[in-house]
Amino acid sequence: MATLAAGQAWAEDCTAGEQAPAPGASAPAAEPGTAGTADTAVAADPGTAETGTTGAGAGTGAGTADPAAAALPSDSDLYVVRMDPDAAPPGGTTTVHAFIGNLGPDTTASPFTVVVTLPEGVTAEGPYFPENCYAFQEGHRVRCTFPAGLPRFRSATALVPVRLAATVPAPGTLTGGWVAVRSADDCNEENNKQPFEIPVVETTEPRPAV
Repeated sequence: MATLAAGQAWAEDCTAGEQAPAPGASAPAAEPGTAGTADTAVAADPGTAETGTTGAGAGTGAGTADPAAAALPSDSDLYVVRMDPDAAPPGGTTTVHAFIGNLGPDTTASPFTVVVTLPEGVTAEGPYFPENCYAFQEGHRVRCTFPAGLPRFRSATALVPVRLAATVPAPGTLTGGWVAVRSADDCNEENNKQPFEIPVVETTEPRPAV
């Protein structure tokens, strides 16, 4: 379970940053089979709930919230938790887990974008989660979007399968990988980026029985 770093805080006044991607991304969810690593976040419907609420009938009643007010950025602090992928051999595959949390104090009212930059010798190879993720720069970067509605102290994870080139040296470590998050809601950009490394092993095959 990811822990919150001591001393992390949000600014008292938020200023909207770069234009956030359009709503409609898949809802954040935990990776199947890894309960407790990432929490599922329910996206708020701007047409049926007030800012910072989730679920049907939130606020003063369905359809009564002001859509313009619901679209205003919230006072929230998204951050990236470092997670190094499992080891892989040359020519093999592993998965980058882009783990994003919200320190609050508000539920996010805007979508957020996650960008994964891969080390040299590593190429993204879908399918990805969420499904709206796409690779660019010849497969060396992947961009994913998540919708509004991530509550305080909840998390979301983008899953990016990757393949190592057959020419990478083994054993060794591939460096230069980064996970970054950006949102119009984010009040603190100091914790929006974390590196990761990919261990390279000669083989992941089990040793033969003696």
